[in-house]
Amino acid sequence: MKKQIDYNKKYPLLPLRDVVVFPHMVIPLFVGREKSVNALDEAMKTERLIVLATQTDAQITVPERKDLYDVGTVAEILQLLKLPDGTIKVLVEGVSRGYISDFGSDKDYYEVKIKDIDRTVETGIDIQSLKQNLLDTFDKYIKLNKKVPREALTSSAGIEDISQLADIISSHVEMKIEYKQSLLDIGSPVDRLSRLIELINGEIEVMYIEKKIQGQVRKHMEKTQKEYYLNEQMKVIKKELGQGEAEVDEIDELRKSIDTARMSTEARTKSLQEVKRLEKMPPMSAESAVVRNYIEWLRDVPWYKKTRDNKDIELSMNILNEDHYGLEEVKERIVEYIAVRQLSKKLKGPILCFVGPPGVGKTSLGRSVARALGRKFVRMSLGGVRDEAEIRGHRRTYVGALPGRIIQMMKKAATVNPVILLDEVDKMSMDFRGDPSSALLEVLDPEQNNSFVDHYMEVPYNLSDVMFITTANVQHKIPLPLLDRMEIIEISSYTEPEKLNIAVKFLLNKQILENGLRRENIEFPDDMILYTIRHYTREAGVRNLERVIAKVCRKVAREVVRNGNDFKKTVTEEALHRFLGPIKFKYGVKEQKNEIGLANGLAWTEVGGDILNIEASLIKGKGNLTLTGKLGEVMQESAHAAHTYVRANQQFFNIEDDILRKSDIHLHVPEGAIPKDGPSAGITMAVVIASLLSNIPVRCDVALTGEITLRGKVLPIGGLKEKILAAHRADIRHVIIPEENEKDLEKIPEYVRQQMVFHPVSKMEEVIFLALQDPDKFFKDHEKTRFLYERWKGHMGDWSIEIGDQVNDKDAIKM
Repeated sequence: MKKQIDYNKKYPLLPLRDVVVFPHMVIPLFVGREKSVNALDEAMKTERLIVLATQTDAQITVPERKDLYDVGTVAEILQLLKLPDGTIKVLVEGVSRGYISDFGSDKDYYEVKIKDIDRTVETGIDIQSLKQNLLDTFDKYIKLNKKVPREALTSSAGIEDISQLADIISSHVEMKIEYKQSLLDIGSPVDRLSRLIELINGEIEVMYIEKKIQGQVRKHMEKTQKEYYLNEQMKVIKKELGQGEAEVDEIDELRKSIDTARMSTEARTKSLQEVKRLEKMPPMSAESAVVRNYIEWLRDVPWYKKTRDNKDIELSMNILNEDHYGLEEVKERIVEYIAVRQLSKKLKGPILCFVGPPGVGKTSLGRSVARALGRKFVRMSLGGVRDEAEIRGHRRTYVGALPGRIIQMMKKAATVNPVILLDEVDKMSMDFRGDPSSALLEVLDPEQNNSFVDHYMEVPYNLSDVMFITTANVQHKIPLPLLDRMEIIEISSYTEPEKLNIAVKFLLNKQILENGLRRENIEFPDDMILYTIRHYTREAGVRNLERVIAKVCRKVAREVVRNGNDFKKTVTEEALHRFLGPIKFKYGVKEQKNEIGLANGLAWTEVGGDILNIEASLIKGKGNLTLTGKLGEVMQESAHAAHTYVRANQQFFNIEDDILRKSDIHLHVPEGAIPKDGPSAGITMAVVIASLLSNIPVRCDVALTGEITLRGKVLPIGGLKEKILAAHRADIRHVIIPEENEKDLEKIPEYVRQQMVFHPVSKMEEVIFLALQDPDKFFKDHEKTRFLYERWKGHMGDWSIEIGDQVNDKDAIKM
């Protein structure tokens, strides 16, 4: 018999966690909280009625009114059993739903009043259709959810009251607490049925999806179990054949290593395909070794591992300065790269090309750059490489095929962002096997090297994080397409002060350490190091200088062994002659007096600049020009152009016709065994010929460089820095240069510019005025050149200038 509820009376309250009790629902509950136990005791003393309300948060131990839902269920206690652990098992049956009001917690249990909820059934609604729809939907649910017994549908079908039917079915359906509470909140039976049908359909959809997923998982598990079963059979078969389990274990190890290598998608797919092929091959076959080697290459090449770049600009600059003296342009470029890396995460690795003569530190600079950036460093020499496969690798069809040197370097570096130095890029050649420089086009192109494909690897490999540095001695030998992809940084030859600093700060200490000496055993004064540089080395860099210093240290080490560890040797000029022998080199020096037909030219060589004492003699003949000194084709053409210019302007030089018709000129450029070429001696040869034919001496304190045209224009030349340094070393303080080379004077060291005077010229008339001793002898009598004579007379002043004296030449550039 249904209990009657007094809505004016307060009833004990039992807060519930993770469960909603509906009217007509019988459910056992386990109660352990003190106030809840007291509430049960109070209910048992009276009518056995208690209010069940679900908590909004099950984690709350002592709930307040705000922690309970607004609608609860009045339930009758059917049975109560106290358990040994102090908790109570109680069986309750829901009686009616109602609003909770007048919540009280002052006593040792919660108590509330209940307000009735309107349960009126609306008219005009087909109740039977709605009821049947609910039962059909519940039937579908039971078929999918095996936890709900079939009897629940049978018992529900016999319930006529749709409110009771909705509550009974709600108690059987598994759904979220929030959804169940929303059904309890609805008073209208029709609305409750409609909401329940909607929620059950939602649960059915979820179960359909779960069933589909479970089917897929089951199918995959069956396939996995099948493969496991077959693999176990294969193991047994191979064991019976005497092949053992080592090969099977190796296949498993390869698969595991592929999983942990974090390859690209293409590489992983290719690797797994090759592993399947390897499984089917006899382990002792030659093909299996090839496939296994290929898989190991794919696995061992780095795909993701990076070193963290050093972003401290000051630290990087200190590292570069520790390793190399000077080379400011290179250091600034590296610092700029580090700065940009801090601002942009998408910066591609730069491709730099260091161009300079041997021994200036190009290769060691690459290693220093890697140290400054905190990256791994690998070096690859391209000297003599003439096979494209050296870069791209051989295809796997060849016996003994391997990846190209680029992939090998990446494996050696073990990171995806190393510094790779491609040394001697100008020394590559080509033959019938291909052109390696063309293969490098893809490697050194930032727009393409993110998908570099090696012939052996056959999958794209990303090289965009690599910093490539190439080195070359001469720029013109690098193929133009390759040159276009690189950022050229020219490293010129060292000046004497730079060599001296490098020797004092780096080379001497290094050789003292390598030869087992202490700093106290040897005193190598700066002037003696400079003497060594000038007379025992002739190079653009410091490689031979290091060898010479090493030889001196070995000689001193011998004397230390002979005389004891406290022995100290001071290196003098006499000691150098004894250790190294007589002086080996004598740099070009200027002439001591002005002479006819002799001028100081300037030349660029791979070991720096030098003085060319170009000389000429007049002999009886027919007006021919003879050239000696192993001159190249371009230099011979330049000599003929200079000769033609002087003959075409003979009236300005007061040259008699008989001299031109009855005399030959022999022009010689010492030293005769050394090949010489280039157009930059053109104005020098013109001055020599003009001096010879006009019988006017050339100033010995002037050096000249520049190309000449038939019309007497002076064109620009290259290698100005080396030429200026050669003139400075020869104690020449006035240099005539082409006007268009004036911009290159900024590259000249400051101390040199302060001690020299540079005369930019654009015409040969200016060169003649500056270079000859008395140009007024043949210029002042001609109307066309009188203005030049007046300019020279008024502005050139006295050329007898000592180092450090002030120069008053307004047309000269005092740097």
